[in-house]
Amino acid sequence: MTKGLPANNDQRRSQLLRGVLDLCLLSLIAERPRYGFEFVAALADGGLDLVSEGSIYPLLARLERDGVISSYRAPSASGGAPRKYYRLTEAGHVELASGRAVWHAFSGHVGQILAATEPTGGSHHDESADHDERAGARGLPQQLGVPGHR
Repeated sequence: MTKGLPANNDQRRSQLLRGVLDLCLLSLIAERPRYGFEFVAALADGGLDLVSEGSIYPLLARLERDGVISSYRAPSASGGAPRKYYRLTEAGHVELASGRAVWHAFSGHVGQILAATEPTGGSHHDESADHDERAGARGLPQQLGVPGHR
């Protein structure tokens, strides 16, 4: 059996999220210091509702070990136990800026590829017959030398 795309949309979203969750956490911390559950709520508000507190804390611990965030304890507004808040370090600000630049470039390239290869007219037919015409229009080689390719 070959490994392909995850079977359902939640699995796909989860797989994509794993690659950018650190960047999302750094961006949220840059907005203001936060504690664990606030990350889950903010991510869910942003449409990333697949993240649990159990997956956030190991990432925060690693980011702190890496020196891009630091933590401090502050009293809880509800009068409970003090909460552990996270804030960016100088290295964290640099990492966030770099990560944002990489994300914008990467997501732009993916968007271009998806848009350029999206079927027109909403039909979902076998597009192999249209390949040569589209390839020529984009200045791509019409035949790639693949055996069995017309």
